[in-house]
Amino acid sequence: MRKYWIIYTIFSATLIGCTFTQYQLSLNNKNQPKQDVASGHEIGEAPKFKEIKKISERKKAFFRYLIPGVEFENSEIKQERNKILALQKKVAHNKLNTKELTFLKKLAKKYRVKSPDSDELTKQWLEQLLVKVDVLPVPLVLIQAANESAWGTSRFAREGNNYFGQWCYRKGCGLVPLARNEGMIHEVAKFASVQQSIHYYFLNVNRNKAYAELRKLRANRRSAGLSMVSEDASFDVTNGLVNYSEKGQLYVDILQSMLKHNSKYWNLPK
Repeated sequence: MRKYWIIYTIFSATLIGCTFTQYQLSLNNKNQPKQDVASGHEIGEAPKFKEIKKISERKKAFFRYLIPGVEFENSEIKQERNKILALQKKVAHNKLNTKELTFLKKLAKKYRVKSPDSDELTKQWLEQLLVKVDVLPVPLVLIQAANESAWGTSRFAREGNNYFGQWCYRKGCGLVPLARNEGMIHEVAKFASVQQSIHYYFLNVNRNKAYAELRKLRANRRSAGLSMVSEDASFDVTNGLVNYSEKGQLYVDILQSMLKHNSKYWNLPK
């Protein structure tokens, strides 16, 4: 019976949009997104997904559109990570110059890791930073975007470039949900571009306390020498997203079911 409920939920999400995964944003995005933060890359205006009537073609178009933006964010993170790794020996011998120390402190602030004084920089501190500065499996990001935006057809995706259900809490910062409960003040954030929405999703997952389990699972995979970006990696780290929705484990089950049923629409390594 549970299997059919999951399939029904996925089908319903395709038709009317997912509105049940907003809870996570009350945990993580308490301020309006800083719209002046640019990723340095844009994937352009989204196709009119609602006008693509054939579901299989809509899904293919959705993935084709988002993959370059997701891969760009991963490439930026890889560069940050490689710079950290290159400084390990210098940290061990306390030989960082001012520019290198400034770089690490800037990253620490970005990823919400307590920034130590220069004499407190240790290998253990770098490892703590590296747990957060890491890539996300492309299929996972695609499926969450599909779930949260109803394959790009939701009001928030179309009018606010918001593909991951991110909230803000200042009046006028976004779109007011039509079904917002009395007493609630949140809005669904508007982004200057879809790329910016992807960028803030990555920051959210990589630095928010609610997703520490996902980062732990990811770090374990890296330590074991397993793929970090494959479909297998997606299934694995999805288990760390229980707090992304008030649906809890059911949300994880839905994402994993979506991963299984939609893998034929992208061409990525397993």
